[in-house]
Amino acid sequence: MTMNRRKKLIIAIIIVSLIGVAAVIASTFFAGPSLDLGDKNILVLASDKNEQPGGGLDMAFMVHLENGTLKNYTPIYPGGMTHPTKGALGNLKGPMYLHDSLWDGPQKGMQYAKEIVEANTGMHADAVVIVYDVGLDAIIDSIRPFKVDGVETNLTATDIIRENDAYQGYGGDRSIVKGNMSRSDAVLVLVKALSDAAKDPNKKSTMIKTSLDEYSKGNIVMTPEGSFVRLLSTKGFESIV
Repeated sequence: MTMNRRKKLIIAIIIVSLIGVAAVIASTFFAGPSLDLGDKNILVLASDKNEQPGGGLDMAFMVHLENGTLKNYTPIYPGGMTHPTKGALGNLKGPMYLHDSLWDGPQKGMQYAKEIVEANTGMHADAVVIVYDVGLDAIIDSIRPFKVDGVETNLTATDIIRENDAYQGYGGDRSIVKGNMSRSDAVLVLVKALSDAAKDPNKKSTMIKTSLDEYSKGNIVMTPEGSFVRLLSTKGFESIV
């Protein structure tokens, strides 16, 4: 897969998150820091909402923008990354891991995730988006029959990723591992399928409506809200894909 193609796919995560929620947060069009000027980074968090309180963080991407235009991205697998100062939340022991950073809810969790990623990678996030699996499942269910690489599937978002994930570094029973991809590439398989589905105007309209509903339910979350809408209102989708 070429880098140009990968860039187009990963930005689709942000598009899926934002395309339906712009109207909901229109009142904050010019609130928050601008993402359309200079070098900016958006941290995209993919989370299993029901894995633990606040959701288990399974994958992340740092998307780099230059004057509102996508330049590159870095996949961030949360395994092993810990907070520089804070201990584990809830009934967990030891340091706070990136995987568990959403334990106290999305607002605190997005800040914790930013701090963990910056401490471990040196990359600073100017904005953060959480896309919960239940939100993606609702979007997928709204446009079934849903195809992945041209083949119809009834799998959930999480299971589509698991089918392709090689679980690199996994120390458990290797016989249950089906995939041969990295976690980031496995996520991109799902993103490509969503992007392909959105080429159908009717399905795209349904996805927008469902995204609005999922945003209202808290299954798609972003901070700061107004910065994203300002980016889209000034640059448009075309400039960042």
